[in-house]
This record gives sequence, C-alpha cells and structure tokens, in this order.
Amino acid sequence: MTGNVGRTSEKMAASSSAGRFLTLCKQFQNVCRISSATNAQQCTATLSKYQSTLYRKQSPLVALSQFSPSSSVTLCRALHTTISRRGLEEFFDLPENWGETAVKSGAPWTAKLLRTKSNEDLHSLWYVLLKERNMLITLQQEARRQRVQMPSPERLRKVERSMIRLETVVNERETALRLLQTGQEKGRPGAWRRNIFGHAYWYRFKEYAIPWYMNKRYKRKRFFTPKFVQPHIRLRIEKHLREKVRKANLKKQTQAKLEERFPNMKALTS
Repeated sequence: MTGNVGRTSEKMAASSSAGRFLTLCKQFQNVCRISSATNAQQCTATLSKYQSTLYRKQSPLVALSQFSPSSSVTLCRALHTTISRRGLEEFFDLPENWGETAVKSGAPWTAKLLRTKSNEDLHSLWYVLLKERNMLITLQQEARRQRVQMPSPERLRKVERSMIRLETVVNERETALRLLQTGQEKGRPGAWRRNIFGHAYWYRFKEYAIPWYMNKRYKRKRFFTPKFVQPHIRLRIEKHLREKVRKANLKKQTQAKLEERFPNMKALTS
C-alpha cells in the first residue's frame, strides 16, 4: 500500500510540474504576442508621423487619413492640391520681361498635335492656357491704363487660338463616343428648320405629353417659310454683307489713322 501511495504521489507531482511548465509556456507566448503588437503599433505611429511631416513639407493643404493600429500600414492621401508657389503675382508677367518691347513666344497648339494627347494632358493644358490668358489680359489692361503699347500682343491671340482648338478636339472626342454609344451626333437630337421669317436654326427635339397634332403650342411655332418672304431673305443677306464690308473698311481707316499719328506703332506691328 505504501508503495502504491508513493507512486501515486510521484505521478501527481510529475503532472503538476508538467502543468506548471505548460502554463509558463503559454504565458511566455502571450507576452511575446503583446510585445510584437506594441512594436507594430509603435512602428505604425512613427511611420504615420513621418508621413504627416513629409506631406506637410510638400504642401500645407494636403489632408492625411488617420491610421488605425489594427489596420495595415498603407500609404494613403485623401486630398491632392497644387502647391501655391505665388499669390497674385501669377496675374502678371515674369519680372525679366518687364519693360521689354518684345517677348519671345512659341507657336500656338495645332489641332493635329492636340489629338495625340490624352484626356488628362488636355485637362492640364486647358488650365495652363487659362492662367496664361488671364495673365495676358491683366497685362493688356495695365498697358491701356498706362497708355503704352502691350509687349507682344500676339501672345493673347495664340493662347485664344490654342484654347479654341483644344475645345474643338474635346468636342470631337465626345461626339465620337456618343456616336459609338447611342448613334447620335448631338447630345440632344434635333434637326435644322426654318421659321416663318426664313431664319434657319437648330431645333432640339422635346418630349410632350400629347401628340404634336393636338399640341397648340407646337403648332404656333410654324416651321415653314411663306413664298412672299423669299425676296426679303435676299435683302436681309445683302444688308448683312454691306454691314460686314462697312465694318472692315472702318477698321482699316482707324488703323491707318493710328499709324499716321503714332509712327512707332507701325514699326512694332511690322
């Protein structure tokens, strides 16, 4: 009996020691997990602080998203804005061009070259041309105020031509996409029609709740031209052409008077 009691006591001691050893191992694993989690949190916090300082140095208007400790460490920027390098000085020409009678400028953008650009490039180029146009308009107004000749006024015409061509290219792409998707050239379908006075205009179709032959408002539009209006159409076209020629001659006479009064103006324009 004593032998059996000794064996049972030895077994109980061995099992208790094994249980203590297992509990110690589990506690050690838990401590390792906690330490690794705290290290990861510290790394995430330091990285987020470093990113915040870096983005603040780059741009004061950048808003950063908050990183949670449980989330993975990812680079995220919620808002992107351009850096404000200059304030109202962007409405004026460069200081090295002040006082110059002529400023070198390149050729305007051609439609053939603009068609090779992507939509993102065209979007960026539009705002660059818009800022350049605003600057040149400010320069033109300041020259008028001081009653002096604007240096290289052809720059404004080049920018305006480039903007018109850029808008034409964008409209071509929108039309091509609309033709591919819906088969219609215009964003709102319509047709060329003439009114009672013989004027041709683009009529955009509309939706009505009742048929056209029952709609009194639609019938009052009168999409036809009477026969007795035909001679008056010819007279109206003739009047328009005479007015156009008169304005052109008046412009030439004004230019000749200015060149006669200010001889230096002729040298600058030539």
